Amino acid sequence: MKLSPNTNPPEPDDLLIRFHNQTGAAVDITGRNESSMYCRWYCHGCGQRSHDGDYVKYTRRQANDHAAACRASHHRLG
Repeated sequence: MKLSPNTNPPEPDDLLIRFHNQTGAAVDITGRNESSMYCRWYCHGCGQRSHDGDYVKYTRRQANDHAAACRASHHRLG
């Protein structure tokens, strides 16, 4: 079975940091810049995301903790 293209999508224009979870799925932190308090993270493996925007240093910690624990990876069914 091949991994879905959603597991590691192309990097968005507002990508600040990309982590990879335990199965290699991307966990992206996006925002305007590193000093913005509107950074968010999204896991392309399980679909979990941050609910509120925050500064990148806090968002980074949350995304990294999630990537370290997450074992999800979307696959094609066909």
